[in-house]
Amino acid sequence: MEHSNPLLRDSDSTNKFITIGEIMLRLTPPNYEKIRMTTSFEASYGGSEANIALALANLGVDSTFFSVVPNNSLGKSAVRMLRSNDVHCTPVILSTPEETPTHRLGSYYLETGYGIRPSKVIYDRKNSAITEYDFSKVDLNQLLEGFTWLHLSGITPALAPNCRELIMNCLRVAKEKGITVSFDGNFRSKLWTWEEAREFCTQCLPYVDVLMGIEPYHLWKDESDHSKGDVKDGVPMQLSYEQQDEIFHVFVERYPNIKCIGRHVRYAHSGTENSLKAFLWYEDHTFESRLYTFNILDRVGGGDAFASGLIYAMMHGYRPMDMVNFAVASSVIKHTIRGDANITDDVASIRNLMNMNYDIKR
Repeated sequence: MEHSNPLLRDSDSTNKFITIGEIMLRLTPPNYEKIRMTTSFEASYGGSEANIALALANLGVDSTFFSVVPNNSLGKSAVRMLRSNDVHCTPVILSTPEETPTHRLGSYYLETGYGIRPSKVIYDRKNSAITEYDFSKVDLNQLLEGFTWLHLSGITPALAPNCRELIMNCLRVAKEKGITVSFDGNFRSKLWTWEEAREFCTQCLPYVDVLMGIEPYHLWKDESDHSKGDVKDGVPMQLSYEQQDEIFHVFVERYPNIKCIGRHVRYAHSGTENSLKAFLWYEDHTFESRLYTFNILDRVGGGDAFASGLIYAMMHGYRPMDMVNFAVASSVIKHTIRGDANITDDVASIRNLMNMNYDIKR
């Protein structure tokens, strides 16, 4: 499967990235309106894995997306949006009504928060094309051939049993091929229960090289006696350095295949003002980023921007402190951009923010 990003013709990079997941239609009332009051919706496309493919492609990484969308105007429009951002979509399956009987593209409604009013999401993605497709027809060895990095998340397996099987099979094939695997648990309470998510995502850990976040995973205090609880039980969301370092070390002791763990921490002062920082475990040391405080234009996709920033920094050999600060800066910039993805095609702008440089570039 030959394809290339024209923006990479002068690059000597050998990184080839692929991610697998659902892309959805996003419908948003304009001007911070509530859904029950609006008379119109702004349409765009997004989804966790697609957001990461978009962000990396805009930064010049050879980036490919695999999914199933219905062969209709909505599915084709989603693919065209990805292609317009230099994401390779050659593997994407445009399904027929026979292959996916409900024949629909998943969608979601975003009511953007303002001030003390938080944002709200309503999903309409049940029986979307990706949940009805028979993935036994896909040759995963061929799909992943030639790629150096595979990113997956806990959202796709939450969609349906066929998607769970797809993700687990992709992990096995990637391991056999020596592909670097990053995984973001990305828990969605509207898709499955906390226990279901922990159970499945824990099964993924032996195949993961780069882990995003510390939940939803079982990290039992005693593997032979689960009644003693999880190492993370009772730990606050906003951990101290010492607490985070301890949990990171338990992860890598239990799963020595994990080479890096990144976790961002959010402090929500209001619906429109947040602070972010992150912790990174790499080369047997925990690093803590700077704390960034900022106003929010669009919060959706902030975690995906963090993941894409970390992946980019690792691909390009950044030092650990630069890796974690670049990842957080990527997330912060995404909060100033409308839509799901961090559409930033200038690495220097992220590095400037990473270094707290806010001057106008002339």
